[in-house]
Amino acid sequence: MYKGASIAAVVPAYKEEKMIATVIETMPEFVDHIVIVDDCSPDATSDVVRSIDDPRVTLIRHEENQGVGGAIITAHKAAMELGADVNVVMAGDAQMDPDYLPQLLDPVTDGGFGFSKANRFFAPESFEGMPGYRVFGNIVLSFFTKVSSGYYHLFDPQNGYTAVRTEVLKRLPLDRIAKRYSFENDLLIHLNIAQVPAVDVPIPAVYGDEVSSIRLSKVVPELLHRLTVGYWSRIWYRYVLWSFSPIAFMLFLGLLLFVVGLGISVWVMFQIAGSVVATAATVMLAALPLMIGTQLLISAMQLDIQATPDQPNLAKFEREGEGA
Repeated sequence: MYKGASIAAVVPAYKEEKMIATVIETMPEFVDHIVIVDDCSPDATSDVVRSIDDPRVTLIRHEENQGVGGAIITAHKAAMELGADVNVVMAGDAQMDPDYLPQLLDPVTDGGFGFSKANRFFAPESFEGMPGYRVFGNIVLSFFTKVSSGYYHLFDPQNGYTAVRTEVLKRLPLDRIAKRYSFENDLLIHLNIAQVPAVDVPIPAVYGDEVSSIRLSKVVPELLHRLTVGYWSRIWYRYVLWSFSPIAFMLFLGLLLFVVGLGISVWVMFQIAGSVVATAATVMLAALPLMIGTQLLISAMQLDIQATPDQPNLAKFEREGEGA
């Protein structure tokens, strides 16, 4: 138990026969359950888990590989059946330092938050030693995820070191969340639709000798598709279906005016290229929809930022973090 809450560590594992024992052996005593999901590993991951005598361990093996998100979802469901109050995700490669688990748990156990997430890039020094293209990629992905998920105050969306209350998980359509590399991004979108307060926790990453098997040519299109679909799903549920918000009105009208203005602008440019003199009225006909549409889109984003789910004790945790 941790501050009166039953804690379950959910551990997705794929080809982790070398590190999975370390994950189990370093798990803090206050963790009540360790749910490990072997995502159809071709190595001895499951055998290593079975060889460890820890009564907290529950082992589940997928007969077909479902991806890291699929393994996490399976583990979440099993942990809820075990009666856990809070589930924390711990990677099977021991990259998530268990010493920082209390900092991750505090916001969801007694801070009023439903979800907390580690942030590896909490200071400029955090990017030191990282190739420039990865720094750029993380910043761009974080920006797109902010817009898509509606959690504009969160960064480092691919960080899987998270804690979530099971009462929150029960409100989410777990079977509809992406099961592969876009799992973390899609989870944030569904959390925002459910209006769950979320917070970032500064936690440094632990890097080992592992080599990433991620293929950018496959992952990037999947992420972009998921973020695009997720954005419009969030807009539909939060600002149209449940209540027709001014955000939706500004967004749709702004998009319409922007597209109309852009189309007229292109037509005017072709006219000018054909030696036709554009009149002031023609220029204004193109400029006004563009300007008004752009202003409406900016206003819609501002209102969307203000509509971020309530942050109950964010200032409190920021002060405590500074004091630490």
